[in-house]
Amino acid sequence: MNYVRTGLLLAGLTALFGVVGMMIGGQQGMIIALLFAAAMNVFAYWNADSMLLRMRGAKQVDDRTAPELVSMVRELAQNAGLPMPKVYVIDNPQPNAFATGRNPENAAVAATSGLMQLLDRNEIAGVMAHELAHIKNRDTLTMTITATIAGAISALANFAMFAGMFGGGRNDNNNPLGGVGMILVAILAPLGAMLVQMAISRTREYEADKIGAEICRHPMWLASALNKLDKGVRTIPNMDAERNPATAHMYIANPLSGKGVDNLFSTHPSMSNRIAKLREMAGAPQSGTTAPTKSGPWSGSAKERRVRRRPWN
Repeated sequence: MNYVRTGLLLAGLTALFGVVGMMIGGQQGMIIALLFAAAMNVFAYWNADSMLLRMRGAKQVDDRTAPELVSMVRELAQNAGLPMPKVYVIDNPQPNAFATGRNPENAAVAATSGLMQLLDRNEIAGVMAHELAHIKNRDTLTMTITATIAGAISALANFAMFAGMFGGGRNDNNNPLGGVGMILVAILAPLGAMLVQMAISRTREYEADKIGAEICRHPMWLASALNKLDKGVRTIPNMDAERNPATAHMYIANPLSGKGVDNLFSTHPSMSNRIAKLREMAGAPQSGTTAPTKSGPWSGSAKERRVRRRPWN
């Protein structure tokens, strides 16, 4: 049912793009907008993942440059029955992470330097398992296409605002709304796109938390990580995400500062609700802090970790 709902929401986002085109240029504008949306979907399928990673300044790491992180992702991917994704690190102080790629065979996970510094090994494993869950559920393509269309709607809305202010006094057949109407489109269209993004993200985040907890086999690792991330994103701004908010829903935690913005308009479900569900999975009490567990494949000394044959046994 979640996949049907997500498909309907994506169709709605594409339709919204066409409606904005119609409001600006009538029937011809709608046709052009829908053709443009189709072309963007094709482009996003093949290129949006690499474009997003370049936009964020992500650097690919391997067994030589980040051996512990890459080894961790490899173990988690094996546990999830997934091909090994590419692993990236982003030099950004805000603790966060996301996954991207058109399918599991062409996927990547990215973590910020802030996340690597803030979380312990078990919590990082929980976050990486969450991102692998998005790959396993094939959410990454949906979320990437959503970001592409939402960004284009914002750009089209900006054009409508400009046209409404400086050329919208006319009301001919190509512009059925006139200047005031185009300004309203410029305001309401991005809001509509954001609401669709919210619905898609909230639908997929709960499922990724559940599958991610199963992949790492310790729901409390992810719960503890979310607790720290919630505090981290509130205090450390992510200027790259602020400049391009259309990609906010791709992160594990909302990267936007959101000051003065009510939770109703957040692209992510409530962190407290997500943590509560994970605590319920773990059979933990629903009160108190989500302190990280003391035992696990990445806890203890380096010597202790090396003697373990398989971290998941």
